Amino acid sequence: MPVGARRGIVRKVPAPLRSAVKSSFTSVDAIRSATVVWAMGGRRNGPRHSAASMRRVVRVKGRHVHALMVEGATAWAAQARNLHILVATLEAGGIEYFCIRGAAKDVPTVAVPAGLRESAEQMLQIAFAQTPGYVGTASASESDMRPGEDDKSWRQLRRHDALRVAWYVTDPTQELVFGADQGCDLEFWTEDEGRLVAPRPNRVVEEVPADAPRHTVPQALFALVPGSYSTGTAQTVAEFTQPLAEDHLFPIDVVYTWVDDSDPRWSAERDAARAGRPGAPPQALHDQAANDARFTSRDELRYSLRSLHQYAPWVRTVYLVTAGQVPAWLDTDAPGIRVVDHREIFSEAGALPTFNSHAIESQLHHIEGLSEHFLYLNDDVFFGRPLGAERFFHTNGLTKFFQSKALIPSGPADTEDLPVNAAGKNSRALIERSFGTRIAQKMKHTPHPLRRSILADIELVYADEHRRTQHSRFRSPEDVPIASSLHHYYGFHTGRTTVGNIRYQYIDLAADQARRRLDNLLAHRNFDTFCLNDTVEHPDPDAQERMVRNFLDAYFPVPSRFERVDQDEYCAVGGAGKAEIRR
Repeated sequence: MPVGARRGIVRKVPAPLRSAVKSSFTSVDAIRSATVVWAMGGRRNGPRHSAASMRRVVRVKGRHVHALMVEGATAWAAQARNLHILVATLEAGGIEYFCIRGAAKDVPTVAVPAGLRESAEQMLQIAFAQTPGYVGTASASESDMRPGEDDKSWRQLRRHDALRVAWYVTDPTQELVFGADQGCDLEFWTEDEGRLVAPRPNRVVEEVPADAPRHTVPQALFALVPGSYSTGTAQTVAEFTQPLAEDHLFPIDVVYTWVDDSDPRWSAERDAARAGRPGAPPQALHDQAANDARFTSRDELRYSLRSLHQYAPWVRTVYLVTAGQVPAWLDTDAPGIRVVDHREIFSEAGALPTFNSHAIESQLHHIEGLSEHFLYLNDDVFFGRPLGAERFFHTNGLTKFFQSKALIPSGPADTEDLPVNAAGKNSRALIERSFGTRIAQKMKHTPHPLRRSILADIELVYADEHRRTQHSRFRSPEDVPIASSLHHYYGFHTGRTTVGNIRYQYIDLAADQARRRLDNLLAHRNFDTFCLNDTVEHPDPDAQERMVRNFLDAYFPVPSRFERVDQDEYCAVGGAGKAEIRR
């Protein structure tokens, strides 16, 4: 757009108002970049730079766009920043507005009376001229977004009453770009006989009195932001101040089980347990019950926590269940993290030490302070893109479970069975005994939505099997998979769980196609969750280590707030990578 044309638009606005909007925007951009993107990304004490020095030109869907480069960038923080900038710009220009629960559930939406549209566009053009951003229709793809400072963009969108505005953000590696998907919608409501009428349906009300009183509420009511962070305030009307039946009003925690296989004390205890009591023959174990691959750690936990922080900000507290171990990089003083020792939760101390995930999972509901609803993850499970709590829990409290196409083999459990198959058979036998129905499907390797009350009931109803599982130091043909199978089917038969759907991928790292599948996953980023699993030892563990590490570094470049990170080392990689929007 010619410079003269842009100046013509800006000159329509009185100079004092132009200055106020520019000043407000500059302040908002600096504050939100630091407070929302940096601090919420976990980098509270990092280097600060001017917005101009942090701008980058990145490639998105085949075209180049302007983006602000910030350490600790996350999808939800970028969206919170967009909402704050939009609201602050309208307020600085004296434009009447109110936030609503819009048509797109995960997109913050702001309504402006249609009679004020020209003024709102002028204010936003000033803001976009100050820091480049983009505007398009509410349904626009990345390729359809247009420069927000360009008067032509607004003229071409004049017939649309619902727009998407976004100031793009990228991380220092430029592996991630947060654009239109993390933008905000701007709706223009027409006035009809003293009422403002929405241009499209929303989830609460389609018209309000034009003179409806405005209420000041936290912006977090309209943008998904962790509860421990402040995001400022915004104006709305009474109808949009209350939570909806579709909102998750109960806390949701996450539990990880983790082990450091390089710890010599832990390794000695495992080897001693494998050998059995002095003078007694070693315990007979299936090859996959205690092989080294089952315990191998490549810092997957670090990256799984990054995925959680990046894509599931609605989680309240993360509990890390360990055998008295703590990762060296973990900041145990960070808000929202707590390390739990096995000794704190096992009901019978004689069952320890244990090297059996089934045994550890049987005790998770004993964690002090754990919420009724929580997700259980192994450290090799990752969130692949932004997800809402509704993927795992209904708002009325019912949990969901995700059945695999893989079937539990027929017949009773046998010593020759793979441990996972023996466990599935045992779970099936208990359900048949209690309810007379036959379960056939295994579960996907995803986060497991669980309820403490269901786990507590299982401990009482199946006391013998529960105790036997707790005391099994390695995976045994008698194990019951309490958290990963029995909980879901027992809850289903008692009216507390239901079948859900999730798009996930399971990658066996020892498979010939592992590298190709990892490359595809990185290129498209189109799965809700994925699991990188080891069941057998790889012939070239060093090559496998490099393959996995390179993938995880590229997929999750942004440190979480739970890490002790050398900020200078992280910032040094800025500009080295190729940025691309991936779904």
